[in-house]
Amino acid sequence: MSSQRGLEIPLTEAAVSQVIHDETDDIAQSFRERYDLRQGLHQRHIQMIGLAGTIGTGLFLNSGQALAMGGPLGAFLGYTIIGLAVSSVVLTIGEMGALVPLSGGLVRYSQFFFDPAMSFANGWIQVYSYLVTIPAEIVAASILIEFWITVSSAIWITVFSMLIFVTALFFIRVYGEIEFAFAMLKILLILGVNIMALVITCGGGPSGQSIGFKYWEDPGPFVQYFGIKGALGRFLGFWSTLNNAVFAFAGAQNITVAAAETRSPRHAIPKATKRILVRIFLFYVMSIFMVGLVVPSNDPNLLHLTGTASQSPFVIAARRAGIQDVPSIINAAIITSAYSAGNSFILVGSRILFGMAIQGHAPAVFARLNRFSVPYVAIIFFGAFMSLAYMVVSKSAITVFNWLQAVVAISTLVDWGISCVVYLRFYYGCKKQGIDRYRELPWAAPFQPYSTWASLVLILLLLFTGGFSTFIHGHWSSETFISSYINIPIFLALYFGYKWWKKTRILALVNIPIVGLMQFYLGQENIEPEPQRKKGLAKLNILWS
Repeated sequence: MSSQRGLEIPLTEAAVSQVIHDETDDIAQSFRERYDLRQGLHQRHIQMIGLAGTIGTGLFLNSGQALAMGGPLGAFLGYTIIGLAVSSVVLTIGEMGALVPLSGGLVRYSQFFFDPAMSFANGWIQVYSYLVTIPAEIVAASILIEFWITVSSAIWITVFSMLIFVTALFFIRVYGEIEFAFAMLKILLILGVNIMALVITCGGGPSGQSIGFKYWEDPGPFVQYFGIKGALGRFLGFWSTLNNAVFAFAGAQNITVAAAETRSPRHAIPKATKRILVRIFLFYVMSIFMVGLVVPSNDPNLLHLTGTASQSPFVIAARRAGIQDVPSIINAAIITSAYSAGNSFILVGSRILFGMAIQGHAPAVFARLNRFSVPYVAIIFFGAFMSLAYMVVSKSAITVFNWLQAVVAISTLVDWGISCVVYLRFYYGCKKQGIDRYRELPWAAPFQPYSTWASLVLILLLLFTGGFSTFIHGHWSSETFISSYINIPIFLALYFGYKWWKKTRILALVNIPIVGLMQFYLGQENIEPEPQRKKGLAKLNILWS
């Protein structure tokens, strides 16, 4: 391997040769990608990406819909429950990612711990998802610009597409620095709007009116969903907020997708993962709670979907309190969030496709690297599909584009469910092979396997009830029904089709190559030194150290 491209921290051929000999050669071959990929992501990048990387338009713009559908208490409970479920998913991803720090995240763990067919099926569903999600974020950013100026959307679509595409083709370090800066902006915005909401509810706004829990009393803590009276209506309103929260948390599980390009991943990944609960409750749950204090659930603006900051519940709260200029500040920050999301998704999608090519589940051409050690063919492939964003310029095409987005949205639940299933196989494989997770693995997630089982049950319930509104009398929608459930038959067709074609089998617990992976990890201990202890003012840094 060339020493001029690839790792900035040297790996030797001897390290790879230490992989246990009685395991398959696939382990050693898979880890060779860490020679070619440049480790440009430092611990502070991973920490900040893990801390605020998934915060985007789902929280800033669409959280108001949860308030309108479920009421302040319903939205608070919905975000709390989904927050706990996604925390469990991220913790399990962190445990597996620390042991297998390769590109692609879950699609690689599925190969090692469950069944190659699972890796194939989930990988292509995720590739399809990001092929549509990236242009969706570009569209969101272009629409946000219209908050200030109205010109052809095609201009801004072109600008944002080129910025995202060019950034993705260069050093991974460039991506890390951009995401680090945007994460800081998002954290500052969330702190700012929550402080604003606290000031408003305490009577510090221009009107001087103290709100307190006024809106929890009138119109009430819950909303009657679709006008259905009684406890059933309130429960359905609450249940609808769960799906809204899923979309807000989408992408949280991707913290290890670029693990092969991360320095000292077995130290950086656990540190970023362990803060998931704090991140979710500080940024998501607290935000939805504060919104419920300052905006009544029956405010008609909550369901007036403009795509700009005017639909943000924080902007609605500021306008109700008579605070000027806040909408423009929030709109500017949300634009950076939309761009950041597109930037993240092209990295995640291309690394998933790269990982699949390494495994033989995608054409080998997608594993090619450029002089900056990034998978440029995979990036070009995703870049070509950015042109889908131009569909919004046509009124007839926008309907198709919106439907594609709806189909993609449910793939988050599929990915979370697969994460739980794969981890449970890994967990019980450790038990079967007599491996003490807490002593022998790089890092072991807490609360296992109980939290994973609970999360899996909830995810399956949400997956099968995602289109429940279509079964309410008078509310049937073919588009909603298809978009809510089409991912299930697509996944099953990919999974069983690959099993039939390649004759794969689910790995027996005793055959899961955990021992081989552990010995490879032990052979790298001298390459990944223990992080230095914080000194002086660095001890006050709770964000990325």
